[in-house]
Amino acid sequence: MKDIFALKLYTRVARLGSFSAAARECGLSQSQASRIIAELEAGLGARLLSRTTRAVVPTEAGSEFLARMEPILIALDEAEHSVREGGELRGSLRMSMPTSVAIREVIPRLETFTARHPHLQIHLLLEDRRQDLVRDAVDVAIRLGSLADSGATAKLIATIPRLILAAPSYLERAGIPATPDDLVAHRIVGGPAASVPWAWKFERHGETVVADVSPHFTTNENEGAVAAAVAGFGITSTTGWACRRELEDGSLVALLTDWKTVDVPVHAYFPLGRATRAAGRAVIEHLIADLRVTADTSRSTS
Repeated sequence: MKDIFALKLYTRVARLGSFSAAARECGLSQSQASRIIAELEAGLGARLLSRTTRAVVPTEAGSEFLARMEPILIALDEAEHSVREGGELRGSLRMSMPTSVAIREVIPRLETFTARHPHLQIHLLLEDRRQDLVRDAVDVAIRLGSLADSGATAKLIATIPRLILAAPSYLERAGIPATPDDLVAHRIVGGPAASVPWAWKFERHGETVVADVSPHFTTNENEGAVAAAVAGFGITSTTGWACRRELEDGSLVALLTDWKTVDVPVHAYFPLGRATRAAGRAVIEHLIADLRVTADTSRSTS
C-alpha cells in the first residue's frame, strides 16, 4: 500500500507540476513528498521528474511512466470496488463544474449519494472557466454548452432552456423590450452564459434574429451576472438552472417569451474515457436519475 501511495503521489506531482501543491492534496509536507518521490525514483533506477526553480516537469521516462501508471491505478480502484460488500464507493472523487451549477443544482442533489457512500471523499472544483481536466486530476466534469473536446468521452445529462431576464425595477425605468431588436437600446449584463455566440439568438415563425448587444457590466462568474440583473443593472441571458429561484420569488422576470432561444445541453465529461473510476460514473447516474424525478414531478404538478 505504501508503494501504491507513492505512485499516486507521483501522478499528482507530475500533473500539477508542483511538489507543494501535490503535498497539500495528500496531507503531506513538501519535504515528505520530495522524499517519497526520491525513494520511488531510486527504486525504479530512473529519474522521473526534472526539478527547476520554476517548475517540476516529467522527464521523457517520467511521461511514459505516467501514461502507463494512471490507468493501472484506476484499475486497482475498480478492482477494490468490485469486491467490496454492498458496492460502497471509497477513496476520492474530483468533480469540476461551473459555480452556479454546483450551488443551485448539483450540491442539493448529492446528499443521498454521499449518505450511501460515507467513505467517499468528494472534492468539487468550482470555476466558470474551463480547466485542464487531466492536469487537475478531474474524474468527471459537468459542462454547459456545445462539446469543446470532440475526443473526450461525454454523456448528456440534461437540456435546459436559455432565458432573457431583468429585474422589475430595471424594467420600470427602461421599459420592456418587445422584440429582440429592442435589446440594443437596453443596458446589458454580461457573464459566462451571456458571452457565447448563440446567447442572444432568437427564432419565431421561421424568422431568426441575433441581437447585436454590447455589455455595460460584465463578470466572469454566472452568479455575479444573475446578482447584477437582480440589482437592476440591466438585462442578461442565462440558463434556466441559474435563475430558477429568482424567477419563483419575482426578483427576475423572463422577457421575450414568445421567441424561441437556443437550449443549452449539459454534459458530463470523463477525461479518462472508459478508464473513469466507478465513483465518477455512479455520481452522474445519480444526478441523471434525480433530475428525471424532478422533471416528472414538475410535469405532474403543472
